[in-house]
Amino acid sequence: MAAILEFGPFRLDGDAGILFHGAEPTPLGQRAVLLLALLVRRAGAPVSKDALIEAAWPAQAVEDSNLTVQIAAVRRTLADVSGEAHWIETLPRRGYRYVGPAATTSDPDRAPTAEAPSLTLPDRPSIAVLPFTNLSGDAEQDYFADGMVDDIITGLSRINWLFVIARNSTFTYKGRAVDVKQVGRELGVRYVLEGSVRRTSTLVRITGQLIDASTGMHVWAERYDRRSEDVFALQDDIALSTVGAIAPSLRRAEINRVRRKRPDNLDAYDLVLRAQPDVDSGMPDQVTRALVLLERAIALEPDYALAHGNAAMCHHCLFLRSGLQDVNRQASIRHARSAIAHGQDDALALTLAGFSLGMDGHDRSAAFAALDAALAISPSSALTYILGSVMFGWGGDADRAIEWSERGMRLSPFDSWAFAAFDAQAMGHFHRGRYEEASRAAYRSVQANPRHSITYVQLTAALAKLGRLQEAKAAAARVLELHPTFRYSRQFQGVNCAPDLAASLGDALRAAGLPE
Repeated sequence: MAAILEFGPFRLDGDAGILFHGAEPTPLGQRAVLLLALLVRRAGAPVSKDALIEAAWPAQAVEDSNLTVQIAAVRRTLADVSGEAHWIETLPRRGYRYVGPAATTSDPDRAPTAEAPSLTLPDRPSIAVLPFTNLSGDAEQDYFADGMVDDIITGLSRINWLFVIARNSTFTYKGRAVDVKQVGRELGVRYVLEGSVRRTSTLVRITGQLIDASTGMHVWAERYDRRSEDVFALQDDIALSTVGAIAPSLRRAEINRVRRKRPDNLDAYDLVLRAQPDVDSGMPDQVTRALVLLERAIALEPDYALAHGNAAMCHHCLFLRSGLQDVNRQASIRHARSAIAHGQDDALALTLAGFSLGMDGHDRSAAFAALDAALAISPSSALTYILGSVMFGWGGDADRAIEWSERGMRLSPFDSWAFAAFDAQAMGHFHRGRYEEASRAAYRSVQANPRHSITYVQLTAALAKLGRLQEAKAAAARVLELHPTFRYSRQFQGVNCAPDLAASLGDALRAAGLPE
């Protein structure tokens, strides 16, 4: 666990990727936080551009302009909240240097051990949502803050892998100054969500912070600013966005926790958590490794829907990226059907299964029935919208591909599947003849996952249509480097690409030199 950096009025939590000003999280993005952390740790010393790029974009080739944009965001945030933009110096042709107040560090791993919990923690992630603090200066606005918390508790309760404390228990803390570690012990939960609401005649600001109650460390924090014309629609909008952002943050925190456990202390749930990052990578070598863990989980618990759903995604990856072998396609479909049979209450399992049925089984009716069922259980499931957008994209429904991808990214802006959402946007814009927009979305996809060959396929096609053939051929070369057996006609057949989209993409890819 990374140490906390404290400097001036700021506190930087590297593990959570959040910069706090006092107790308030700032809007600084995760890459900018990584850059600021490196500069502060090397206070007074020049830090080269290469070192900074490696810190924020490890093992990625990015232009210096990306670094310039992020440093500007750091300076803007420091200036906006404390007037201290001058703490970051530019060293021409060398890099940057932090010249602000000296930083102190605190190591949460060395903090005194908390008292033993008075309640035993459940065998799955557990959370309590405390009443939000009303900062409006008007006690009559309490109803709005309380309604927001009610909606968030309801949304989190729909996530079947999450244990959520009921409202009646958490609202006993209303109006009290509380220690989240104590709340965790008293309610028997690992995570606590706290927040505040500030409402004026025209604007509403909601701040939420998710804390690991066992350590006091922040897992996630966000601030939402909205106009307040329609109070109840606003409650729904922010609650949905909050739940959508918390769910993947919780799962990442649980994955990190399980990685720290003894390797011989594994049950089916822990095995699936350990496999999840490799499943999400979409890379053949990594999903092959994940399958070993998933098969062990299924052997322990044959009806484990999420294990089957993840296994289906692994075989989908191997089918599309390792030779289009029918044995992988059939395995993907088989695991998807098992996930649906045993996962009627599991939105994530239904989402993964639906995607495999649609992409590998070419049964989009069954696929979207599964995705609709997932959204009925968990309307804030970002991955459902993201994977649905990919199916809409290959199916030729450009408008819904863009709509669903944007909805998914709004629910989970830093999702590990962001590259797939941008792919869907690129396909949608390409299909509508908006090649400049398609190339921008494809570039964002490449940035999100530079090792995924399909992202370069979208980029190649858009650049070719724009007449930028030299750049298109460079992107095409990257496709073949990542996927040497790539043949676009076989790929389109594998994903059941809409005929008119396949024809247009094929023309562009052929012009860039990719083999049919």
